[in-house]
Amino acid sequence: MAETIGVVDYGMGNLHSLGKALERVAGSTRVLISYDPDELLGCNRLVLPGVGGVRACMQELKRLELNEMVAAAAKNMPLLGICLGMQVLHEWSDENEGVPALGLVPGKVVRFPDPPADAKERLKVPHMGWNRVKQTRAHPLWAGVPDDSWFYFVHSYHAVPSRAEHVIGTAEYIHPFAAAVARDNIVAFQFHPEKSQGPGMALLANFVGWDGRS
Repeated sequence: MAETIGVVDYGMGNLHSLGKALERVAGSTRVLISYDPDELLGCNRLVLPGVGGVRACMQELKRLELNEMVAAAAKNMPLLGICLGMQVLHEWSDENEGVPALGLVPGKVVRFPDPPADAKERLKVPHMGWNRVKQTRAHPLWAGVPDDSWFYFVHSYHAVPSRAEHVIGTAEYIHPFAAAVARDNIVAFQFHPEKSQGPGMALLANFVGWDGRS
């Protein structure tokens, strides 16, 4: 029986382009976009995408009983978080006056500070556009992806993992920040692989074949 990648649909993800990107690299692996917890738990791998705010994200995950499903899936299958999906994997977000999140990766999510008034370059928040990612630790999803590759970002908040060993990639915008994290069978990216051309497609292809071990 062909393996299946489940994409969590809670109404806040860029599901069409992500689904198409996964299908391009999936080979014989089926891509299932669903909000049904039982269907998703029956998959072999899980993708948690997301755009928007953390409070609304957590409200929808709880309403659809997907928060418990993601926690259960994280115990026994490879799990990929993308953008907001990366942020809610952490314990807490300062967004929306503070929101408890899924707590699968130790750490919190904070807003980028406003650039200093005397900065030579007036960087704006949100961080939007292409940026290089420095690979800080080896990981199977980096296979075939050149260090300092360009990826596409859109975000005002970023994760601050509690443990340095969970950071596998960094970028710089106003200050250095965690652009990629990994813990056991969980891996997550602040950028959008599905919008990042060759390097992003390589990451998704690596996830299709990843067994959850680092």
